[in-house]
Amino acid sequence: MKQTLRMMLVALIALGMLACGEKKLTEKDLKLAEAELFNEDKTMNEAVAPKVAEKYSQFAEQNPDNTSAPLWLYHAMEINVQLKNAEKSAELCERMLEKFPQSEWAPRSLFLLGSFVYNDQLNDTARAHATLQRLIDTYPDSNLADDAQKSIEYLGLTPEEIMSLIMMSQFEEEEDDL
Repeated sequence: MKQTLRMMLVALIALGMLACGEKKLTEKDLKLAEAELFNEDKTMNEAVAPKVAEKYSQFAEQNPDNTSAPLWLYHAMEINVQLKNAEKSAELCERMLEKFPQSEWAPRSLFLLGSFVYNDQLNDTARAHATLQRLIDTYPDSNLADDAQKSIEYLGLTPEEIMSLIMMSQFEEEEDDL
């Protein structure tokens, strides 16, 4: 009988531990993780960066009502962009749009995904265009809507071609002023 009670008690304790799940992260935990993110020379410590990004993401998931949750989710996305993890970056962007669509970080996430992940890293101008257009359509009043429109105009061009277009545009504006 004692053996059965002891086994039931152990099972209940184990079940209770499973029910508690992961430790609820605090902003203090994130600040400690952030301290490990950069090396002395201010470069990202790529060995710990994925773990830090995961903590940021977990905090946003665990604390959706915290006003800083969208910021931490955006930081998780930034880290994944730096690590050139396109799939995770896209996943985090979609989570931002689903959980925090009214946040100032939502249009920033779309811009980051379209310009840096799809265009610069993957050279996928079709997905870059669609993502930047989504920013313009969804957040037309965002200060990034104009930047997204310019980025669409420059998709697929080399830096030299972009510079040439900018210089031509400035030259035409100067001629119009004369």
